[in-house]
Amino acid sequence: MALKSTIFKAELSVSDMDRPYYGSHTLTIAQHPSENDARMMVRLLAFACEASETLAFTRGLDEPDEPDLWDRKLTGDIEHWVELGQPDEARLKRAAARSDRVTVYAYSGASAREWWKSMAGKAGKLRNVTVYNVPADAVDALAALTQRAMRLSVTIQDGEIWVSDDDRNVQLTLDVLQRAAS
Repeated sequence: MALKSTIFKAELSVSDMDRPYYGSHTLTIAQHPSENDARMMVRLLAFACEASETLAFTRGLDEPDEPDLWDRKLTGDIEHWVELGQPDEARLKRAAARSDRVTVYAYSGASAREWWKSMAGKAGKLRNVTVYNVPADAVDALAALTQRAMRLSVTIQDGEIWVSDDDRNVQLTLDVLQRAAS
């Protein structure tokens, strides 16, 4: 018998002064049986950093042809493809061809840095791709915020990100590995 996803609920309040975007989102997050708390919380962080009224979680790990998050136009075309982890060159090229812009959130510490060393030249040719690395200590701190029902506030200003619940606060800065061409 296949294992089922674990369902988490999150009330997410986003105040992004860098874009500017301000919104509240009531989210249902299905944690795949193979997904740990750290990866799920990086997904939630990516949602907060890229938040819009139309950004949505996809089937993610259950569907290899979909990103972790996407923002789709009314026509069904993908406007923004958000990927977690360390996609290979073929997946990154496919994402760049299928969407207007792509954002990757790498998060596995030393292995993410090694992945980027091998991908930097290849990704540099893809003009609509932005790549961030989430620092390992921040990933651990975000994972510590995991609860089945979460109420999180995310504030973004001058590249600094604060994620807080009622009791704890996580401060982080994403390492920018590549910015999409303007």
